[in-house]
Amino acid sequence: MSVQHFSGRIVDVIQRTEFPGTVEVEAGRIRRIIRDGRVRGRHLLLPGLVDAHIHIESSLLPPAEFARQAVVHGTVATVSDPHEIANVLGAAGVRYMIADGRRTPFKFYFGAPSCVPATAFETAGAALDARAVGRLLARPEVRFLAEVMNFPGVLNRDPSLGAMMAAAKKLGKPVDGHAPGLRGRDAARYAAAGITTDHECFTLAEAQDKLAAGMKVLIREGSAARNFAALAPLLRTAADRCMFCCDDLHPDLLQVRHLDEHVRRALALGIDRFDVLACASVNPVRHYGLDVGLLQPGDPADFIEVESWEDFRVRRTWLAGRLVAARGRSRLPRQPSPVVNQFRARPRRPADFAVPAGRGRLNVIEACNGQLITRHRRLRAQVRAGQAVADPARDLLKIAVVNRYAPQAPVALGFVRGFGLRAGALASSVAHDSHNIVAVGVDDASLAAAVNLVIAQRGGLSVVGEGRRAVLPLPIAGLMSDRDGRTVARRYTALDARAKQLGSRLDAPFMTLSFMALLVIPDLKLSDRGLFSGSQWAFLPLSG
Repeated sequence: MSVQHFSGRIVDVIQRTEFPGTVEVEAGRIRRIIRDGRVRGRHLLLPGLVDAHIHIESSLLPPAEFARQAVVHGTVATVSDPHEIANVLGAAGVRYMIADGRRTPFKFYFGAPSCVPATAFETAGAALDARAVGRLLARPEVRFLAEVMNFPGVLNRDPSLGAMMAAAKKLGKPVDGHAPGLRGRDAARYAAAGITTDHECFTLAEAQDKLAAGMKVLIREGSAARNFAALAPLLRTAADRCMFCCDDLHPDLLQVRHLDEHVRRALALGIDRFDVLACASVNPVRHYGLDVGLLQPGDPADFIEVESWEDFRVRRTWLAGRLVAARGRSRLPRQPSPVVNQFRARPRRPADFAVPAGRGRLNVIEACNGQLITRHRRLRAQVRAGQAVADPARDLLKIAVVNRYAPQAPVALGFVRGFGLRAGALASSVAHDSHNIVAVGVDDASLAAAVNLVIAQRGGLSVVGEGRRAVLPLPIAGLMSDRDGRTVARRYTALDARAKQLGSRLDAPFMTLSFMALLVIPDLKLSDRGLFSGSQWAFLPLSG
């Protein structure tokens, strides 16, 4: 087999050095690296980037199509939790993601979801008990126990969670964490149970507590949750215990950035370049034991070429010595993915979204731009004809969750601030983590119209208002499109723009909406069974 030669300024992250030279590749692996002072040019050769925690489903693309978009940004591998599709289809959903990912040279490393459903206070499409999770963990391609979101269960020694973590430890597979806001002794107890990482830190103090407890911190910058600025100081003091991740990245942003943006921002802050690259490649490869090259002799030839340190733009990406992206274009072939789904919801009427006026003030969810956490507000209701209604002038909107698995279930209703809509409604079947239909709107007719657009497509994102309606169908589990990534990004961008024309001030209104039903993120959220307080770990009345 012929030997390939790649020359430039070689960045050896392991030895923390940079030099002119040539990389020799044979049969998909690096045969040797030659220092050669005669090599000219400023282009850098360095290890490919690894996202240490991402839900592929949140890109609205199946794995094979996600890979086509990600390689353009120098990403060669992801550590992926498939619990979104698992909440819809169970273990079959995990197997679907693994099989679809195998159709591409991109390196997907999937975990066994630990929280399906995330809590006992919502309805999902499937449930994975300790035995089912154990069977997934026994598969060689499943590399870790995915984020243990039920941190109260860990602290209270829930036996089912304990069995899952024990199974992972027995197999020598890491256990990922998910504990937003957990501090001090509770953080130490959580880590002592065997949790090795957390990607939910939103303050520097919280991250420092978790580092002190022995956990590794994943610095997240996604579509809705953006914690890079708050946690960047860790790169100066604890880079050896940090990794980069996106967690959830919608298709519009995936067209323009991935982990390459983390690297650019860190370099712009003056962080040591080798520390930055370690967070983007070495640390996740070593923590999870990934078969991903780090630009060392004998490694798989997974590496990238970038313009320069000053302009960290990815020019080319190689996987096992194969050129998979060049000058902003993917070279991976388009491979349509099969459609799988579970969607039983039936059309709804405006009357299904009516809220009889109660006594006392409303318990109101307040969405926070750039965060997954919400605040709990107490506000007086706007009452008309005996009904509590939205009040757009106060940014007090109605929020609803429609069960997609049980068509006769009543609609769960509440009120929310932070979306800013002046007219119309938004709806989505991407609603972490059970993926019922979540909607927000200014009136019951708009809510019904937006929800029914999603139901008609058996999953999707929709926006209605001011005489216009639009929907992005998501036929794969109600989470992902079967179209190409650029088309999905274009249609998503149009929906996002329309939501903002209707008044939303959020950076990512649909991504924020998708987290309004995620009960394990405090404080106040809405499941298909009602209003739930993450801090009290209990349901609350709508008013009183």
